[in-house]
Amino acid sequence: MSLKNRINHKNLKAGIVFASKAGDFVEERIGKAIENSAFKAQELPDEPQKMTWYKVPLEKGLSGDGSEYYIYVKIADPDKLCVFFSGGGVAWNEYTAARPVTGGKVAAGQPNYYWNNLRPFTQIMNINVGITDIISEKNPFRDWSFVVITYATGDFHVGNNDYPYKTEDGRDEVLHFHGYVNFLQSMKVSKELFPNPKMLLIAGNSAGAFAVPALAGEVADDYYPNTRNVTLFSDSGQLLYKNWRKTARNIWQCKESIYKPLKTDNITLDWYRNLYDRYGDRFRYLYSSSVRDYLLSAYYNDIVNHRYESDAEVQEDYFRQLQEMVGELKNITPYFGIFLNEWKIPIITSGGTVHTSVREPHFTLFTQNGITMAKWLIDATEGKVYDVGLDLIRNA
Repeated sequence: MSLKNRINHKNLKAGIVFASKAGDFVEERIGKAIENSAFKAQELPDEPQKMTWYKVPLEKGLSGDGSEYYIYVKIADPDKLCVFFSGGGVAWNEYTAARPVTGGKVAAGQPNYYWNNLRPFTQIMNINVGITDIISEKNPFRDWSFVVITYATGDFHVGNNDYPYKTEDGRDEVLHFHGYVNFLQSMKVSKELFPNPKMLLIAGNSAGAFAVPALAGEVADDYYPNTRNVTLFSDSGQLLYKNWRKTARNIWQCKESIYKPLKTDNITLDWYRNLYDRYGDRFRYLYSSSVRDYLLSAYYNDIVNHRYESDAEVQEDYFRQLQEMVGELKNITPYFGIFLNEWKIPIITSGGTVHTSVREPHFTLFTQNGITMAKWLIDATEGKVYDVGLDLIRNA
């Protein structure tokens, strides 16, 4: 290596170290600010107030790194309930298991695949934003009751395994793929607090978007069999990978009814096909995505090219895959409601488009064809299912 290249390499490494430390520092400061503020969610008391977010620790729940697990609940209109599956990445092998998300890795642009605990910082990802906002009158779900099933296991909420792996520095560790156990414990709380809603929205973003078709049948059958008005919504759940079935069966160790329907490289389509075969039009079905999702395209790039980064080429791959996926969702049922957008946020979206919107400020603020996602979603829960943004893929 020439002297110039050695200097450039040294400067690059120093820059990554600096960015990493800065990112960790910022995350830590935000976490401490939340801990010491009135915005911190308190544990659910014996006599909870309405329109207040509470934290519910689950004794049998477990985060990926073995730390405590808890969910969030909000008590409002008992007739309208949203069960929301949170997102937060995915681990599908030992390499990804060894690289959980940290503020430092995000800031430095280093591979980071999933959140492995519920540190204070994660509160801002789960409540008081987008559909979970209790302040903004623009949020049509403000008066709904909520159970937010948090996510820190890297398994799309369906795993049941203790997975050994080696960390980046060679230590032996275990990733607790306990998403399914956490789900079951969360639903016990949901049933106790909200025994008989008349309207039920089962929704999720990112990793939680995949969980919706995998677990919606159990939510409806085992906890809310008398609720006939049920809407399902997956926000940003497209990630093609030829080994999903092996991952679900051998690494996450899902139960057979969850891994057996997986037959293609599109796990979301396989789960929705299986769900519709079993339940038909008992549910309303909804899907949303931006057309060149910068984050999901980075995951896909890592799977096929071993590069955890998003660029114009892989974003175009995502776009073409989305065209096919929307067509396949409409083949499941022509009444599958679709919301596509081309929203961008400078710097963050790497030249592509946003990743998820339902729990972001733009849920109520941005429009596509003059319609906000909030308007589209509340209309669907009231029986008015329609498409938004299909022109973005039909006219390409």
